Amino acid sequence: MVDQVMSARDRLEATFALIAAPDADPAIFTRLYPEAARAAADAADRRAAAGASLGPLDGALVSIKDLFDVAGEPTTAGSSMLRDAAPPAQDAVIVQRLRDAGAVIFGKTNMTEFAYSGLGLNPHWGTPGNAADPSRVPGGSSSGAGVAAALGLGDIAIGTDTGGSVRIPAALNGVVGFKPTAARVPRDGAFPLSYTLDSIGPLARSVRLCAEADAVMAGEAPHALAVVPLSTLTIAVVEEFLEGVEPAVLSVFDATLQQLAKAGATIIWAEIGPLIAEMRAALAEAPIVPVEAAAIHAAHLESHRAAFDPQVLARILGGLQVTAPRYVATLRRRLALVAALDGQLANGRLLAMPTTPVVAPSLESVADSARFQATNALILRNPSFGNFFDLCGISLPMRTEGLPVGLMLLGQNGRDVPLLSAALAIETELG
Repeated sequence: MVDQVMSARDRLEATFALIAAPDADPAIFTRLYPEAARAAADAADRRAAAGASLGPLDGALVSIKDLFDVAGEPTTAGSSMLRDAAPPAQDAVIVQRLRDAGAVIFGKTNMTEFAYSGLGLNPHWGTPGNAADPSRVPGGSSSGAGVAAALGLGDIAIGTDTGGSVRIPAALNGVVGFKPTAARVPRDGAFPLSYTLDSIGPLARSVRLCAEADAVMAGEAPHALAVVPLSTLTIAVVEEFLEGVEPAVLSVFDATLQQLAKAGATIIWAEIGPLIAEMRAALAEAPIVPVEAAAIHAAHLESHRAAFDPQVLARILGGLQVTAPRYVATLRRRLALVAALDGQLANGRLLAMPTTPVVAPSLESVADSARFQATNALILRNPSFGNFFDLCGISLPMRTEGLPVGLMLLGQNGRDVPLLSAALAIETELG
């Protein structure tokens, strides 16, 4: 439920004022909708005055990532190549569902070109600075979404997550980011990166706001999250994803687990090492995302190769080296691995790890191409595990005096609402 003290129109005007301030970062948004947003806010205020609310998102200020279709305008997906693309005739499914729920869609947020990086850099539209320290990366690919949510520029930001692109910017900017099971939210009208791994999720300052946005996008009736005692939660820490975690992140993660254990949660070690090894072997044989991205961008690779962000292009080109038999074999191995892990999580157990092994790197540190690719791979390592195994996942900010650090929880495929309920209990405990 959004703020009921101020009117939707007043909150919208305050948000536009912040965006237009002289010291505001111009790279957070790629497009604003002042006229349409004001009309939607006024309509929400009239419904509120008449006692005819459409639900918890009625009057909520929502931004959408720059890869969702809005009727009548090009969908640029963070790329200069698509500035003059043919405009879609209708909104993306999730955009229409948000509008139908009374949400005030006020702008599109910046992103990595074609959603293909976990760091959030964009040479075409500019790179938004991290909300906690503008000299650091915002996280990607939903870069503008993470920064907007952290700075309070709207109530909810909608992103996509193929290998962590909701959870990474949430973690690095200190907000909540939810990745649903891939099939939960329709992807019609969202520019794809990977047909197999893409999912659509919200970023916000609270679990409740994320849950409300998720329910609307999934086509569910509004419902309150169940109250879950921490004593009912079993959280399994994935030791393999603690390797290479920098000390500052590991210290906060350990302290958080100790706090949850004292509050009644059961903390154990996950025993899924063989499945992780199998995943890594399968992806070494045929990485899914580069292959599918190369197929999606085949025409652009032929006609506009020089227009790509070089860092994005390098990753897409890797997909051209993979043969069809190897790609199909990896997809078949993935199905078996997903089923194997699904069986281990059927009892409601949650997996836990730091969302990213490091805090937000400085922009300067990733200016070199080799450092960029190495850091990008490290940032994606933990969250991409959840996409490969088609889990639902959430990143929660952990209590720290330093740069933001995220706690990632992963739940069984399809148990999105129970994961959100557990996350609400943990959020309440962490404060």
